[in-house]
Amino acid sequence: MDVLPAVVGLFATSFIAGTFLPFLPGSSEMALAGLLAVNAGGALTLLATAVVANVAGATVNYLVGHRAAGLAGYRWFSLPPAALDRAAAWFRHYGVWALALCWLPTFGDAITVVAGLLRTDIRLFLILVLAGKSFGHGAVVLGTTWLTAA
Repeated sequence: MDVLPAVVGLFATSFIAGTFLPFLPGSSEMALAGLLAVNAGGALTLLATAVVANVAGATVNYLVGHRAAGLAGYRWFSLPPAALDRAAAWFRHYGVWALALCWLPTFGDAITVVAGLLRTDIRLFLILVLAGKSFGHGAVVLGTTWLTAA
């Protein structure tokens, strides 16, 4: 069986699912589980593909948020710099660790945009998002492997 189409399709689905684009629905977990269930590739290959693509999508969210943060100094931008500073202080105190929950639907996408908006250190962002996405997709692999083995 040729694994390449499955990997390419999973990468595309996982990338889209990792971004905060409401008009492009995607569920990397469902795609991963489906491909595992039909033995479309090795579990580690599919897991790595889904995680890398999902982290790449989350990084796009971060970059969009990061770029939008530069607009805070303009009069026409609706978020005053003082409000952004307060939000940044809250996020640094509580929110940065919430990035580990980036595997959760909707909330996870939003938190990656906020991390960019509040200019979270990209290295910390990548570590926490990689950990969160690995946890979420790893749970799918374990669950699907357990169910299909039964």
